[in-house]
Amino acid sequence: MFWFVAAVVAILLLLYFWYATIVTRRNAAEEAFSGIDVQLKKRTDLVPNILKIAARFMEHEKALLTEITQLRTEVLKAAERTDRAGTEKRFDLEAALESKLSGLMVAVENYPDLKSHTNMIEAQRVYADVEEHISAARRGYNAASRRFKDAIQIFPGSVIAAIMGLKPLPFFQVTEAERAPVNADDFLKS
Repeated sequence: MFWFVAAVVAILLLLYFWYATIVTRRNAAEEAFSGIDVQLKKRTDLVPNILKIAARFMEHEKALLTEITQLRTEVLKAAERTDRAGTEKRFDLEAALESKLSGLMVAVENYPDLKSHTNMIEAQRVYADVEEHISAARRGYNAASRRFKDAIQIFPGSVIAAIMGLKPLPFFQVTEAERAPVNADDFLKS
């Protein structure tokens, strides 16, 4: 009888520790996502400043500036949703915004007055810094998301996750357009 009770207690302890691991890893993934959120908010806060500076010089790029403004608005709306579908939509919108902002930074090269403007130089420096922080935050989030996914897919975590109704968190992935090879000729045209 003692061995039976000891075995039941051991199993319950194992399940509790696995449950605690799952909760800890889920919380770490949510914290890592929050880190991305902070960096993305920095970028969306930076966008109006960049657009104000660029608008003074870039008469021929009005459509791009308008599109970036609209994407920024959509990103801010998507950030309000916390469900999985909202998160995935936000990831897609953030990728589109990143792509358009990169295009804007390339277009700046065609405007020597803008390119040498002190405020634009500083905005580009801050933008590059924020993008680097976003990349680091994405790597941290994906690592935390993977650890959480592992914890809920390995037995007995899969049973505990099913009881709790837990699903894996989506990974932050690049779009197909970002996976395409870079054509250096596009950047060398004057």
